[in-house]
Amino acid sequence: MKKQERIFAPGARIVVRDAEWLVRRVDRTVTGGHKLNVTGISEIVRDKYAVFLTEIDKNIEILDPAETNLVQDRSGGFRSSLLYMESLLKKTPPTDSKLYIGHNAAMDQVPYQLDPALKALKQPRQRILISDAVGLGKTLEAGILLTELIKRGKGKRILILAVKSMLTQFQKEMWSRFTIPLTRLDSIGIQKIRSEIPTNHNPFYYYDKSIISIDTLKQNTEYRNYIENAWWDIIVIDEAHNVAQRGKGSSLRSRLAQLLSKRSDTLIMLSATPHDGRAASFASLMNMLDPTAIANPEAYGPEDIKGLYIRRFKKDIQDQVSKAFKERKISTAYCEANAIEEDLFDYFTDIRFDTLNTRSSGSMLFKLTLEKSLFSSPAACMATIDNRIKRLDKRTGDYEHDIEILTELYDRLDNIGKDEFSKYQKLIEVIKNKKTGFGWTGRDPEDRLVIFTERIETLKFLHGNLPEDLGLKENQVQILHGGISDTDQQFIVESFGKNESRVRLLIASDVASEGINLHYLSHRMIHFDIPWSLMVFQQRNGRIDRYGQEKTPRIVYLVTKSENEKIRGDMRILEILIQKDEETVKNIGDPAEFFKVYDIEEEEKITARAMEEEKTLDEIKESTAYDFDPFSLWGDEDEEPVNENDSRQGGCENSMTQEGSQKESAQGNEEDSEEKTATMLSLYRDDYTYFKKIVEYMKHQGETIPCDFYDDEKRVDIVKVPEDLKFRFRYLPAEIRPENNQLILSADKDIIQKEIKRSRKDEKAWPVIHYLWEQNPVISWATDKVISAFKRHEAPVLKLSGKLDDGESICILSGLIPNKKGHPLIHRWVGVYFKDEEFQSIEPFESVARKLNLINGAFANSEEAVDLPGLKKLLPEAVEKVKAWMSHRRDEFQQATDRKLQKKLNELKRLKGRKFEQLELKFRDSRMVDARKNREIEKGQRKIKSDFDDYQEWIEETMTTEDQPYIQVVSVIVG
Repeated sequence: MKKQERIFAPGARIVVRDAEWLVRRVDRTVTGGHKLNVTGISEIVRDKYAVFLTEIDKNIEILDPAETNLVQDRSGGFRSSLLYMESLLKKTPPTDSKLYIGHNAAMDQVPYQLDPALKALKQPRQRILISDAVGLGKTLEAGILLTELIKRGKGKRILILAVKSMLTQFQKEMWSRFTIPLTRLDSIGIQKIRSEIPTNHNPFYYYDKSIISIDTLKQNTEYRNYIENAWWDIIVIDEAHNVAQRGKGSSLRSRLAQLLSKRSDTLIMLSATPHDGRAASFASLMNMLDPTAIANPEAYGPEDIKGLYIRRFKKDIQDQVSKAFKERKISTAYCEANAIEEDLFDYFTDIRFDTLNTRSSGSMLFKLTLEKSLFSSPAACMATIDNRIKRLDKRTGDYEHDIEILTELYDRLDNIGKDEFSKYQKLIEVIKNKKTGFGWTGRDPEDRLVIFTERIETLKFLHGNLPEDLGLKENQVQILHGGISDTDQQFIVESFGKNESRVRLLIASDVASEGINLHYLSHRMIHFDIPWSLMVFQQRNGRIDRYGQEKTPRIVYLVTKSENEKIRGDMRILEILIQKDEETVKNIGDPAEFFKVYDIEEEEKITARAMEEEKTLDEIKESTAYDFDPFSLWGDEDEEPVNENDSRQGGCENSMTQEGSQKESAQGNEEDSEEKTATMLSLYRDDYTYFKKIVEYMKHQGETIPCDFYDDEKRVDIVKVPEDLKFRFRYLPAEIRPENNQLILSADKDIIQKEIKRSRKDEKAWPVIHYLWEQNPVISWATDKVISAFKRHEAPVLKLSGKLDDGESICILSGLIPNKKGHPLIHRWVGVYFKDEEFQSIEPFESVARKLNLINGAFANSEEAVDLPGLKKLLPEAVEKVKAWMSHRRDEFQQATDRKLQKKLNELKRLKGRKFEQLELKFRDSRMVDARKNREIEKGQRKIKSDFDDYQEWIEETMTTEDQPYIQVVSVIVG
């Protein structure tokens, strides 16, 4: 008789080599066996990944829920059973698209910040561009989505790419508010890794959650190789516009991002300026999110990128955050040019070059380049001249006349010291004068000043003179520019936001205009030179004019006034830019809409042309705006996409959802809010109570966890961190490891937010009090403590007097049907009712919990003996009933999803055909020789086929289930 084949299903528990594992994925091998991808459950192997081959490990035991051993709970108040059930509930992932945890992070809940996560969770894959305007809190929006995915078991391995100056800021924000522990892989972090792990080990496997600069990866060939051999659940790319494809070729950044986009299920991109006005460039970002979406990167519409983005401006959400955004105050300080400067301007406008003032590749005329540096400072203009003369000296040709002009200009500039530099003197006045300026002294540690300049030489000039003229010490002034190392950039940004730091003044180039927070202790900013691009206005001002700024942002522009007609006209153009920035921010939301080229360099060229041709900006921009309008793509989306997590798709919802969702929405509409957020069923009031009960329980078990509890603050001080908890922190970032063998935690969000603010006064600048909620590693550790208190394949029995009739018993079981990736599609807890050993009904566990008052209930345990053998006889029938019940839920799910799934597959087939058509059109009129043309077409066809095959395989793996539900006996309750 042929031996029946064992069935291994994702979600099943198995015992291999005397350790218990959870099956996450099952694949057939070419030789007919099974490859089991598993995660460790038992103590020694917990959270470890492993792969077992059934042809090698022949003694794999599949745990049969019907054979579960029952043990009577004799603990006081049934604390053992209630904590055990709660610990399993904590590990139960949601299976719909509502928010269950992210909105409860340590932050002020603002409705619009929930929308990116809600939109992403409704999609088949969580791949989205969050392109909200500067200052709206994209980092927080990403954190909410990350938290939800972690809760759903889709965020064990996370990689975040950020600009160098933002690594620490992003890392700290993710931990302080969401307790997501990111290991920072800056230059020091990489050196540390190299010293800790074997040279042939992939560092991206060593740390599950890490943050690194894409420029670090770009410069490190070894690490790029590691990336090609690593896989993540989630990848986040901050300032994603830096990885868009520009022009015909791809930058190394773009190629790296394209590679990474294929190394994770989830991809989250963040950028306030996601496009440069070129259809193909923006399409490159969309294709990273979904390579099947756009057939023709030069021509596409909103329907092609539906669901892949979200974009709002301050004006769109102002009604939600009236207290969070202060209306900024803008002023212009005019600097009257003195006689020396007027002579210089007259000489400058009269000079004519023989050979230099020519244009190449659409670049700015050299004289305009000179003028741009002159408008910054004499020092900047002298540096430009010096560099050009050095280049001319190396060339062959007649440059003598031009060099003489440049030398004369250099000498005239050299005569303008700081006393003769009117704009510098106006700067001092603006800073110090109480009546006409800020009246700023630098004495108040919570009133710090930011000065922006484009030119490094101007920055150095200011740094060399301002300390003395403002009465500041050398260590009270810091500079920030791209030539500084990554660790120094992070240190400077962090110091500027720390109360205890002596820094009072930050002089920054535009490297500081991307992403970093300067608003904690600063609400004053001075533009020493006026940007020639409105996008730079937006980026600079967004450093202090952003969500969370508590004071009115005060921004001053320094504008030189001259009698020289040409200089006066060019300065007028810059003044118009100042006005346009204010107008567009108030009315449109995005200053880039004025020029409609969506690229800093292109905006600067338009400004330069207006100066060169002595025309208005409106006249120039009319002839330069791109035909492609990205704003035509931002539209409403009404169609419901296929979604593995959609609760409306036939029983995919989670039955452990408590009634009464969060009452918060953009319009304050309760019905709307109930569709957005919900709360998982819990047997305890909050995480603080749950943790306190675990500590009491462990004490009764003979293991004391030295803790002090403060109920009014929902705070717990772990006086001495246990060794096994300390071991877990060993693999987490050094910044969050227990200091002095102690930990302080609080479940009060207000306390955590105050601590985040207070920590900026500390030398460490990392909060000492950590957020106590279910995502904190301490809660995870405590939860595992409770689960491991029961032996393998055991379940407790509770005898609740007065709650059930004589002869009544309820078997509490959980049923899980995952997809082939191990992600739960249907997850239900139910109570199977028996009366006198006869099956009665199946009810949702929430109904059982409320009926028996298990939620926040208090019980007396009489410890009367129960008939364990008799109860165990009920298990086989209970398991079979739940299996059949789960199979019905699966049928409902498949019926609801098959139609949408087929629609998606048909859409993919149509898109695939369009891609092939576009490929043929691309080469139809090409002048390539036929052999090369055919090779290129075949190469393109292989790429299209690979992209669509990969996506179709992903859909099938994600949406396909086996009729083999994993059943676990949680407990049995008798009367």
